[in-house]
Amino acid sequence: MSTPAQLPFEQTNVLRLAPGLRTLQSQGAVHRVRTAEGDEAWLVTGHAQVAQLLDDDRLGRSHPDPEAASQDSGSALLASLLGDFATDHPRLRALLEPHFSPERMLALRPQVERLTGRLLDELAAQKPPVDLRQALALPLPIQVMCEWLGVPQEDKDRFGGWTQDAANVGDPVKSKQGLGELFGYCRQLVADKRKDPADDAISRICATEGITDNEVLGLTALLLFGGYETTVARIGTCVSLLLANPEQWQALLDDPGLIPGAVEETLRMSMPNPHNGGMPRYALTDFEIDGVTIRTGDFVLLNIIAANHDETIFADPGRIDVARDTTDSLVFGRGAHSCVGAMLARTQLQVVLTQLVTRFPTMRLVVGVEELGLRHNTLIGGLIQLPVTW
Repeated sequence: MSTPAQLPFEQTNVLRLAPGLRTLQSQGAVHRVRTAEGDEAWLVTGHAQVAQLLDDDRLGRSHPDPEAASQDSGSALLASLLGDFATDHPRLRALLEPHFSPERMLALRPQVERLTGRLLDELAAQKPPVDLRQALALPLPIQVMCEWLGVPQEDKDRFGGWTQDAANVGDPVKSKQGLGELFGYCRQLVADKRKDPADDAISRICATEGITDNEVLGLTALLLFGGYETTVARIGTCVSLLLANPEQWQALLDDPGLIPGAVEETLRMSMPNPHNGGMPRYALTDFEIDGVTIRTGDFVLLNIIAANHDETIFADPGRIDVARDTTDSLVFGRGAHSCVGAMLARTQLQVVLTQLVTRFPTMRLVVGVEELGLRHNTLIGGLIQLPVTW
C-alpha cells in the first residue's frame, strides 16, 4: 500500500486549491493520509462521496471509543468547546432552527445593512490603502452576532477578543482561557436574559420550554463560534476572489442582480484553514465507499473544498464565474447535517458585496494574490490581511 499523503498540503496561492490536494483528487475519491498530529485518516475528496457521507448515519462526530480517538487540533478544540453538543443531537438542532428561519433572517437584514454602512462610513473616511480585514471582515460579524444574540454592544470588543482567543489552535492555553471567559460571560448573560428578556435570540432560546441553562449556554457559544470565525474568513475570501478577477467585479458593477450568485460562487471556492484536512468524522461501523473499506473507529476527513472543486460537477472549477450554477455546492453541508446558520452568513455576504460595489466601485487589491497569506493559528483560517485601495 502506498505511503499516506502528509497533511497539511502547502497552499501556494490562497485563492486556489492546494496543488497537493488537486493531485490527490485526480487519483481518486478516497485517500489514506496522515494528519499534522501524526494520526492516520481517510481523506474524502470526490463530490459524490463527500455529499453522501455528509448525511450518512455510519459516520458520527464522536468516536465510538473516545479514548482511542484520533484528534486533529481542530476537532479537539471543537469537542472541548461543545462538549455534549459535539454529538449530533436532533433536539439541539430542533432548538436552533426556528431562530434561523427565513423570516427571522429577513428581519435581521436591515440591522446588517446599518452595521455594514457604519463600518463603510469609517472606511471612506480613511486614506487608502486600508486593510479591509481589519476595517470590515473582522468587526462586522461580531457586531451582527451581538445585535442578534442580544449582547450589549459595549461588550462586543471583549466578546470578540475571547472568541478569537478560543479559536487559537496554535496556543492551547490561550484557547482554554478564551473559552473560559466566553462561557463565564455567557452564563451571566443567560441569567440576565432569564430575569429580563428582550427581543433577541438568547431571550427566545431561554423561553423554550424545558431548556436547561447549560443547553442555552452551549447553543450560545456554538452560535457565536460557528457564526463569527467562519464569516470573518468568508468575507475576506469573497472580496479577494472578486478583486483578484476584475472582470467579475465589473460584472457586479454592470448588474448588481448577480450579487447573490457571486456570493454562492465565492463560497464554493472558499479556502479553508490550511492545516485542516476537512470536516472530522468517525466511522461508527465498517462500510465501503468507492471501493475502499472503512473500519469502525477510523478517522474520516470530508474535504468540502476539494468536493467543490470536482471537475465532474463544476467545469473549470478553479475559475471564478459569478454566473455559474452552484446548486451542487456543498459549502453548507447536506441534508440533516447542513449548517443552520447558512442564511445568516449569506445575508452578511450579500449586504457586504452590495454596499462595497455601490460605494467603492473602483476598489482593487494593493498587492498581488501571491502576497496574500493565510492564518495558520486559527480553527477556520482566512486571510492574514486584505490591503485594498480605491
